[in-house]
Amino acid sequence: MMITVHHLEKSRSHRVLWLLEELEVPYQIKRYQREPTMLAPEALKKVHPLGKSPVITDGNQVVAESGAILEYLEEKYDHEFRLKVSDEASRLQCRYWLHYAEGSLMPLLVMKLIFGQMGKAPVPWLLRPVGAAFGKGVQKAFLDKQLKPHMQMIEQHLAANPWFAGQRFSIADIQMSFPLLALARRAGLEQMPASQKWLQTVQQRAAWQRAIDQGGELSLPG
Repeated sequence: MMITVHHLEKSRSHRVLWLLEELEVPYQIKRYQREPTMLAPEALKKVHPLGKSPVITDGNQVVAESGAILEYLEEKYDHEFRLKVSDEASRLQCRYWLHYAEGSLMPLLVMKLIFGQMGKAPVPWLLRPVGAAFGKGVQKAFLDKQLKPHMQMIEQHLAANPWFAGQRFSIADIQMSFPLLALARRAGLEQMPASQKWLQTVQQRAAWQRAIDQGGELSLPG
């Protein structure tokens, strides 16, 4: 049975395609279009009860959540140790960033997106000036201050290490790619040269480009 990636356009499932391309594991894509609300369609609930992407099916196995999918695929299919890290310090770093991406960083970036959209449709046009002012206020007073130490930590780490797990490319880099793209889009990386360099490096990888070819351009809302 071939792996099926249930791929939602412009979503975090790009990371799954990227990993499969890095491992050169055969797969097929089942595509889903977002609703006008930008939410996932109801059809995804037939695959997983939450109706979210990414999710994969591998035979009888259904695996959801980005980090869980990446770990599953690496453990089952990385026979040539292309992405696995061996020493304990690197494994700990890999595990930390794998869970940090969605557990700590992405919630702040999602909130930044939400508050940044409060002056736009579907907010009623009469309320948009108030919504925009409120959204900017929350970002300045709370979110930007919360994001600052995260940005400093990421930049310090990448200034000292070429990859998130240390000296070797790993699934931690694949997992952190989406938050770094979102951070670039919503906060900017002008003060993060090492992070900019890392992002440019991963986007130049042949497997990244093949994943874009298969899944479509990755364009994140601001």
